[in-house]
Amino acid sequence: MEKILIIMKMDNFLMTTARELMIQFSEDTGLTSNTLPRRYLWTDAFAVCNFLGLCQTNKEEKFKDIAIKLVNQVHRILGQHRTDDERTGWLGSQDHPTKNGLRIGKSLNERKPHEPYDFIREWDRDGQYFHYLTKWMHTLIRVYQVVNEEKYLHWAVDLAQASTAFISDSRMYWKMSIDLSYPLVPSMGEHDPIDGYTTFKELQTFTDVDLEEEIKKFEKMMQQLNFITIDPLGIGGQLSDAYRLKQLDADPELSQGLINAAQKGLELSQLSHGLAFRELGLAIGLQAAQKMDVLEKYWSLIEEINQYWLKHCDWTEHIDINRVMLATSLAPESFLSISD
Repeated sequence: MEKILIIMKMDNFLMTTARELMIQFSEDTGLTSNTLPRRYLWTDAFAVCNFLGLCQTNKEEKFKDIAIKLVNQVHRILGQHRTDDERTGWLGSQDHPTKNGLRIGKSLNERKPHEPYDFIREWDRDGQYFHYLTKWMHTLIRVYQVVNEEKYLHWAVDLAQASTAFISDSRMYWKMSIDLSYPLVPSMGEHDPIDGYTTFKELQTFTDVDLEEEIKKFEKMMQQLNFITIDPLGIGGQLSDAYRLKQLDADPELSQGLINAAQKGLELSQLSHGLAFRELGLAIGLQAAQKMDVLEKYWSLIEEINQYWLKHCDWTEHIDINRVMLATSLAPESFLSISD
């Protein structure tokens, strides 16, 4: 009984801390305050899932309202051209805000076709990332499940169809222009086909729109890949995708392959406590591993990572993404699940 009480107290502490982190995030980024909004697609995808989780766990409807407000704000800001761009208006339309994708939300405008490539500067330039779009598709599916409004599912399908612009023959571009007309970084992200395959499989279970052709393209691309990575965020992504596939009861061979690759990556890597959000991505993925009852040897890293960043959360850089992913790692259920 004493052990059960300790676990309950710890769970309450983690959820309370996640709640506080998300309230801070919502105020600081102009979601529930008069602060000028700053939206970033990856961060906001995790944030929406966190707010939905707080609503469901704490039975506080205000968090569902905040999640919906965040979706609308993302579409209004990242679904339109930048204020420093000569182009104006929606990438898609007001009714179909994801029809032509969503901007990343970087601080600088995108590189024009005639401008020279600068590796360092490119990280701060806007455009579209495929793996950000897939995160938002998953988020829209989660909103649809909680709110039960078809428009969120339609927007996820619109985004999936727009994201096929990243596919070029038997490979994918890492980064595309804001209007998806040309590649900004032509090399391929090794996890993108896996992410595409998993997310399109997830979406296919909720819609009659046929995504099978794209799914087969991702499947073919995956055959060329070396899954093994020592990047903690990449390992976490592999485990999260493996868990989604298990929930879908789809492709057990791929799911096991991702688990095996994650295990190899963990054997080859070690924590460096560099960028918080990358390590927190690993902690989130390891909690997916717990749900699959695999890689038990590495479960202790979850608490190690969480506790370290709870004690070192005086960030001056990457504060929004670090704060949100710490909250996700403390309460990951809504992000990891594909059903209620």
